[in-house]
Amino acid sequence: MFKRILLAVDGSIHSVRAAEYAVGLAKKFDSEIAAVYVVDGDTAKQDVLQGTSEFQIEAKRRGKIKPIRKLLDGSGVSFKTHILHGDPGPTIVDFANKNQFDCVLIGSRGLNNFQSFLLGSVSHKVAKRVQCPVLIVK
Repeated sequence: MFKRILLAVDGSIHSVRAAEYAVGLAKKFDSEIAAVYVVDGDTAKQDVLQGTSEFQIEAKRRGKIKPIRKLLDGSGVSFKTHILHGDPGPTIVDFANKNQFDCVLIGSRGLNNFQSFLLGSVSHKVAKRVQCPVLIVK
C-alpha cells in the first residue's frame, strides 16, 4: 500500500516521532523511505555568515538530521536522505508530488513555533497541497 514514503524532518522531537512512525509503516509494507530536510533562505544566510567553509555548513545541516539518520540506520529499512533548499512547505509539496510518493509523514510542529503561529504550520500547508495521504504525527 505505502511502498514509497516521504518523511519530512527538521530535527525537532516531532520529526523524530514521525520517523519512528515511518519506520513502522515501512516495515509493515516493505517500503522505502525518503527523508527530506529543507533549508530555508534565512537558515542558508545564517549558515553562510556563521560558517567558515562549505564543509562546515554541510556538516551542520547533516547534524540537524543526525538523530533521524541514526534511527533509520538502525531500523533495517531502505532509505535515502535529501537536503533541499527553499520555503519548507512548498518545497516538500513539490518534491512529494513530482516523485509520486504513496504517503507523507511529517511532525505536527517544527523547531520554529513563532513562525507556525504567524504563517500557519508547514504540516498544514503540506496536508492541504500534497497529492497523497499525509500522516501528521504529534
